[in-house]
Amino acid sequence: MANLMEKAKNYIAEKVAEVPKPEASVNDVHVKWVARDGVTYEAKVAVQNPYSHAIPICEITFVFKSAGRMVASGTIPDPGSLKASDKTDLTVPVKVPHSVLVSLARDVGADWDIDYELNLGLVIDLPVIGNFTIPLSSKGEIKLPTLSDIF
Repeated sequence: MANLMEKAKNYIAEKVAEVPKPEASVNDVHVKWVARDGVTYEAKVAVQNPYSHAIPICEITFVFKSAGRMVASGTIPDPGSLKASDKTDLTVPVKVPHSVLVSLARDVGADWDIDYELNLGLVIDLPVIGNFTIPLSSKGEIKLPTLSDIF
């Protein structure tokens, strides 16, 4: 009896592993807005839905790191749904207070950019499977504007 249960469990695990799942990628991270209370970065994420029906996104979680330190984290609840059999573009705003940016002055002063690492988790609700998290990670640098860029 235990052998039969083990075979059934393995069979189901194989079938679930073969089910196509949505795929995502981070296309761009840039400075969106500079205000008195902080800087808002914006991450552009593209998600491809292989199913012929829309899939709800439960939440998006993010962790934004710079110079090896976490500078922002958060959750965006219920950001919408993925279009059926199509690519959906999502925008993830990341707000970083100025007090944190001051602590990154050494990194900025060295090459006038901010080296970053962005970790995202898109939690979607797949039928039969349940909640499924698509992990994403992006590393890069964000060039800061110079005085000549401004004027």
